[in-house]
Amino acid sequence: MAPESTSPLRRLLATREASVVGALIVTVIAASFWIEGFATGRNTGFLILDIAAIALIALPMTLIVITGEIDLSVASTLGLTSAVMGQLWVMGLPLETIVPLCVVLGAVLGAVNGLLVTVAGLPSLAVTIGTMALYRGLAYVVLGDRAVADFPFSWTGGATARIGETQIPWVVLLVIGLAVVFGVVLHATPVGRALYAIGNNDEAARFSGISVRMTKLWLFVASGAVSAVAGVFWTLQYSSARADNAAGLELSVVAAVLLGGVSIFGGSGALAGVIGGVLLLGTIRNALQLADVSSDTLSIVTGLLLVISVVAPNVVTRLKERRRATAPPPDRAAADSSPSSSPTVPAPSKR
Repeated sequence: MAPESTSPLRRLLATREASVVGALIVTVIAASFWIEGFATGRNTGFLILDIAAIALIALPMTLIVITGEIDLSVASTLGLTSAVMGQLWVMGLPLETIVPLCVVLGAVLGAVNGLLVTVAGLPSLAVTIGTMALYRGLAYVVLGDRAVADFPFSWTGGATARIGETQIPWVVLLVIGLAVVFGVVLHATPVGRALYAIGNNDEAARFSGISVRMTKLWLFVASGAVSAVAGVFWTLQYSSARADNAAGLELSVVAAVLLGGVSIFGGSGALAGVIGGVLLLGTIRNALQLADVSSDTLSIVTGLLLVISVVAPNVVTRLKERRRATAPPPDRAAADSSPSSSPTVPAPSKR
């Protein structure tokens, strides 16, 4: 008898995205029962504001990691954008001019990363570690140790404003809008298919006619521009332009992307899983903060989740390979289980 095919629902539940959603649901239920103040509209609003910058930066980061690259300079790009924003405000420029200039600056910083990776042929890990330090240093050159905090309330209040009578911030609409754009590009266009092809084998993708260099370059430009948008939001949210804003945020972004099921080696992953990873990471951190856990412990938790998100898929893959290696071939297993394979008893001879 032929084995029954796996149902679509069972295949869906076996995906990494379903595992992330399940872990998120369990975390929310547990935190609602055991942590006071977690299951409130006010805390939900603070949670969304807390993960907004991570969610924004994680969108282009997902596409970059799928191609087998990485951008560790995103938090430093955010910090440099914040410093430039504060310095331009001190110089007297209006925010209507400063904000688009900051986004252009972020795109230029991303283009620097992209050119070093695609034209110079340098590994993105080494490049973005270098620019991570460079951009953060430039932020201190621009603003020093000062903090600019006299932005108009019409802008700072708008960054944290809620939708109507709810506790949901308006920034969630920006995150959803960009998530739809990146999701459509990744999952419903030839560009998205090209990204997966590049991540699986960039040499084969190049021979198939895909412009690997230009694709990666534009991904780094998008990463820089979105990181600058996150920098503008971060500055207005906390009403403070500082050179050290969002220091270390790149680890949370990478952890959320990998936790959402994107392979660190490229070629696989989905944006829905990354959104789930951002929510899961943010929910865990929010619950621990309400439980008065120290910031050092939060960093440890983020690091552990990052390690788990890298190690767990490899362990699962190796277990599956070992199971397939030890399993009998399908034809032999079928032959062993069929009635005809049982030993026959010779008929008694007639005398």
